[in-house]
Parts: sequence; C-alpha cells; structure tokens
Amino acid sequence: MSIPAGDEGRGEKLFKGRCAQCHTLEKGGSNKQGPNLYGLFGRKAGTLVGYNYSPGNQKSGVVWEEGTLFEYLFNPKKYIPGTKMNFPGFKKEQERADVIAYLKKATSA
Repeated sequence: MSIPAGDEGRGEKLFKGRCAQCHTLEKGGSNKQGPNLYGLFGRKAGTLVGYNYSPGNQKSGVVWEEGTLFEYLFNPKKYIPGTKMNFPGFKKEQERADVIAYLKKATSA
C-alpha cells in the first residue's frame, strides 16, 4: 500500500473541521467523546489510561502507525468492528494522508 505525501496545513484544517469536536491533541489534554491523541504513533489501540474504550478496540491488537491509520481512517467501523468511533471516514486517499501528516506533527513531543 502506497500512502501519498501528506500536507500538514490541509490536514490541520481537516482535523479541525471533522475530528476536533471529539479529540484533543495536546500533551495531558482531556478525553472527549474520543480519546486524547497525544503520543498516538506507536501506541497500541485501546490502551490510553483514563479513556473507556470499546472491547473491539481493546482487543484489536492494532498499533497506530501511518499504514494502520491510513486504513482505519477510510472506514473505522469496518477496520475495528465494535469501535465507538462514530465517523464515516475519509474516503479520499489524499485527505487521509493530509490528516496523518498533521497528526504526526501535532501529537509528538
């Protein structure tokens, strides 16, 4: 699977428009309807302390990296059956790549 190069600026706009209502990004940020995403890359799905994940997410075995996020963000409910994430996904490859580029920057130290 080839992931297009992402644009952080476009990714930030997409995140703010479609993701920020449910997720925070900053270190120590609160959980909302979805978990805080700081430190996302390299983290096993369903393991952030303090967030009540679905059993499907906890048992998925997914480790969040570019490739897993690229597939997940296409159709979250199909990628992790039973997830609580109520989002239809980003159907355009470039939009997913842009959001991932932004998340890489915004969720790391």
